[in-house]
Amino acid sequence: MSERLEINLAILKRQGMVAQIVVNPDKAIEYKNGKEVNLRDVLKSDQIFSDAQKGMAASEHMLENVFETKDPLKIADIIIKEGEIQLSAEYRKKLRDQKRNKIIDLLHRNSINPQTNAPHPRDRLSSALDESKVRIEEFKSAEEQIETVIGQIKTILPIRYEQLNIEVLIEAQYAPKSYSVLKSFGTLEDSQWMNDGSLLAKVKLPGGLKDDFMDKLNGLTHGSASIKII
Repeated sequence: MSERLEINLAILKRQGMVAQIVVNPDKAIEYKNGKEVNLRDVLKSDQIFSDAQKGMAASEHMLENVFETKDPLKIADIIIKEGEIQLSAEYRKKLRDQKRNKIIDLLHRNSINPQTNAPHPRDRLSSALDESKVRIEEFKSAEEQIETVIGQIKTILPIRYEQLNIEVLIEAQYAPKSYSVLKSFGTLEDSQWMNDGSLLAKVKLPGGLKDDFMDKLNGLTHGSASIKII
């Protein structure tokens, strides 16, 4: 039995015919989602197959009957937009690895160990995912999977996922330089320039970044910033 090729396909079944093209998976997904991508960058070749794994080309006569054109680019456009993107095992693993790393990053930034009020190290979070045999879904965003992941790994390690709302008042002489720090650490929910030039801001901050945020702001303002968790 011949070994299955590791290729990524776009496949469309229409009027009893199967039409396949070999694609760049990242570009194909972007193209299908309506992003501005050159179709030639999506295609590995402009050949239309009936079975790409076996290298069997589709009948031109059948293609013209089904798609009402012989133009491979027009046919490829229809296949991608109306058909299914079939990803290789290698590419699916790549997606899972990317999602896994993003999940670990989110947990490190937004969760704490409630016993120490400090963030868990990334390597400990990674080990917990392995120990609890968490299944990472390649087609779901990391954010969509966080709740499920936490539910599984909290049997391995104590964890609390949190976002902090912090109110900051910064003296006028430090306010302009501090503004970029506030935005880089979290979401700037509100900001007001006071009559004396000082800055009053509310920031939504990942719990795991609280200490780094306070250290950075105190260093920039020489300890004069008023920082309050609300």
